[in-house]
Amino acid sequence: MAVDVNPFGENHQPGTTRPGNQYQATPQGVPSQAEHAYLALRDLILSLQLAPGAPVQEEPLTKELGLGRTPFREAIKRLEAESLVAIYPRRGTFVTEVNITDHALIADVRRRLEGHAARRAAERLTEIERDELRALATEIGTMPAGQTAIMGLDTRIHRTVYRCTHNRYLESTLGHYYNLALRIWCLFFDQLTDVAQHVAEHTTLLEAIIDGDAEAADSMAVEHVDHFEHAIRQVI
Repeated sequence: MAVDVNPFGENHQPGTTRPGNQYQATPQGVPSQAEHAYLALRDLILSLQLAPGAPVQEEPLTKELGLGRTPFREAIKRLEAESLVAIYPRRGTFVTEVNITDHALIADVRRRLEGHAARRAAERLTEIERDELRALATEIGTMPAGQTAIMGLDTRIHRTVYRCTHNRYLESTLGHYYNLALRIWCLFFDQLTDVAQHVAEHTTLLEAIIDGDAEAADSMAVEHVDHFEHAIRQVI
């Protein structure tokens, strides 16, 4: 199978580092092969290249992605813990189905966590991170059309804001729920209207965080989740 191993425009290669990466690093700071395997497989699932219900077959995927068997199996364990794959004895490993009835539950969790993360980011971001957010805000203004570009930018914005909270537990928890929401978004992307405008909403949110306006950032983040939840409800 031919796959896009980098559907969201992020660098997953072992031996590389970048701001906001949740790589598990070696003592020398080099990302592990297991983390590379996890990120590659995770993004294939989130982008629906590995579709809901599809088998996750070790041999073809390790060859296609250039992965070792041990890193692959470690990645599968993490993905199972994150509810992205299910392992059935004597049957194999499969991508979990997207349960649309879970959408409102996911949004309920994200509503407060996204607001809290935006607030903490506004209070804690460094000057380097402030420059990163400015660069992302500029990207929004020149955002190209197309699902890959739009969703890739949205993903980078959210994951950067989470990192700016300087709370690894909040970052990890929000990353999990964002991933679940992202799969739903991918599933209905072609049916949604004004998707680019949804991403463009981040401009004022990023400006509030950059300015250190925690109250406004919190409110805008909650409103953004509400808009997404409403848009999905219109098409399911």
